[in-house]
Amino acid sequence: MKIGVFDSGLGGLVIAKALIEALPQYDYVYYGDTMHLPYGEKTSGRILAYTLDAIRFLIEQDCGLIIIACNTATAVALRYLQKRFCPKFAPNVKILGVIIPTVEVALEDAHHAIGVVATPATTRSDIYAVELKKIKPDLNVLTLATPTLVPAIEKGDFELAEKEIKQYSEKLKHLQTLILGCTHYPIVKDLFQKYLPYTHVVAQDDLMGDKLTNYLKRHNEIETKLSRKGTRQFIVSQMSDGYNQVAQKLFPNIQLKLF
Repeated sequence: MKIGVFDSGLGGLVIAKALIEALPQYDYVYYGDTMHLPYGEKTSGRILAYTLDAIRFLIEQDCGLIIIACNTATAVALRYLQKRFCPKFAPNVKILGVIIPTVEVALEDAHHAIGVVATPATTRSDIYAVELKKIKPDLNVLTLATPTLVPAIEKGDFELAEKEIKQYSEKLKHLQTLILGCTHYPIVKDLFQKYLPYTHVVAQDDLMGDKLTNYLKRHNEIETKLSRKGTRQFIVSQMSDGYNQVAQKLFPNIQLKLF
């Protein structure tokens, strides 16, 4: 079985890169639903439908362990997939998200307040505040919707992204810890750190490699079923020159395939 990585676009490539660097021996299939991005402004029903289509596609590619790199899809669809879809339709498939691992790392350095920047859909779900407060009930959580960042990053317009981050940072500079609660945002994590020099910026590409390594060590029944040929496939639902440019920044000589 292969390891599948799913994202609403190309932001999840940063997670795929982190996983491949930490665990290069396994076979990976990346699927970015570029046709329907951004997910953050869509309804929960639409996000769930797109995510189900993506999971079914990755299962057809023989993925037995699937990482939902998209925070929005994790917030909306992960519980349904784990509790209802997999037990009925794919009992041998394991699906993981990125939010719980991120919360665990953020709380290691948290004091009394944590900020979260995320898409509107993730912000509406309030999932970060809920999960953070499960562990630390008295924590003050500031969640800020940042709807313009994903389109700017996907288009490769980093000048616009920096302008937006500078404006958002004015509301966040009093915080000691900031979670980048969207898989696209690690691509511009240096810009967040530039405008928030005294804030601990928690980026998911810095933690998911270690988290998956530890998960596989604890779950030998899954690890032993994973194939080890070191293959990588990168698939998108819609192609453009801009997508290729963004992908090349993360994986030089990458070959995106259209599904």
